[in-house]
Amino acid sequence: MLDVAKAASVSVATVSAVINGSAPVSPELRSRIEEAIQVIGYKRNAIARSLKLGTTRTVGLMVADITNPFFTDVVAVIQDVLHRAGYAVMLCCNDEDVEMQDEQIELLIDRSVDGLIIAPAGDDETLKRIIAGANLPTVLIDRLLDGIDTDAVVLDNRRAVHDATLYMIGLGHRRIGYISGSLETSTGRERLAGYKAALEAADLPYEEDLVRIGNFREKDAYKATMQLLTSAERPSAIFSANNLMVIGVMKAIRDIGLKCPEDVSVASFDDFPWADVFQPHLTTIAQPVQAIGEQAAQLILDRLSGKSPETPRRLVLQGRLMIRESCRPISLTPRAIA
Repeated sequence: MLDVAKAASVSVATVSAVINGSAPVSPELRSRIEEAIQVIGYKRNAIARSLKLGTTRTVGLMVADITNPFFTDVVAVIQDVLHRAGYAVMLCCNDEDVEMQDEQIELLIDRSVDGLIIAPAGDDETLKRIIAGANLPTVLIDRLLDGIDTDAVVLDNRRAVHDATLYMIGLGHRRIGYISGSLETSTGRERLAGYKAALEAADLPYEEDLVRIGNFREKDAYKATMQLLTSAERPSAIFSANNLMVIGVMKAIRDIGLKCPEDVSVASFDDFPWADVFQPHLTTIAQPVQAIGEQAAQLILDRLSGKSPETPRRLVLQGRLMIRESCRPISLTPRAIA
């Protein structure tokens, strides 16, 4: 800054005013300072600046699986909103692993982020202690943590799966297989609860043999689906609790020599860009990705600016059933009946 001030024939205070926007500077002086900055190649020391100001203007963002299109799209929205507000994003992925999750949250805190946006891998006690001890503004997305009272943006998972399952029941399906996500997560538990509630509403029994854990992973869902399809009485329809698992479901149906929807109807949680490119086009539950990202970013910005109410806010959004070609009435699936 001394070099810039000397080159522009101004004071260091004037240089600081231009760089930090802390005081008005005439256009002529601003132009001289900006030219000197370009010639000298001056760059602010972000670490030194953060120590002086007590803020890094950075938000730590941790998602469960960056390969999942849902999380990728949410990250893009959050980054866009925060960037326009003058914040950078430091991104981590816990890969659905609680140990990695704890390490990465510690890393983000060590980097002095101003706040945290988290999609937790599981209901982990260590993570809860870290969040409580960090005393940072925190927003949970997609998944909740029991016993942690923070701002959150989630979907009404129970209702979404309830409605999708009732749709399949309305097509005449009575044995509906369910590929569940990890029950260590709130989304895994809530979506399974929606499936159970739909069966109860239709006076159908809940059969544990029709439920398999796919852990939100394609490979695990493939194995789980193979177990369902090779059982003595295979289901006529299968619901997958997320988009990655439905890929495993469809591969298993193909590899075992069956067809969707001729032999097995399929529906899935999460819409994604190629859902209507799949053959057949997939029936899915679409999450309001844009709204989830925008609301999460705004919640953290409100906390950082002191605009939030003392009581944490929990925003519950609704999904939308996208009916396409992968489900058909049971009367039209003679091979499934046989």
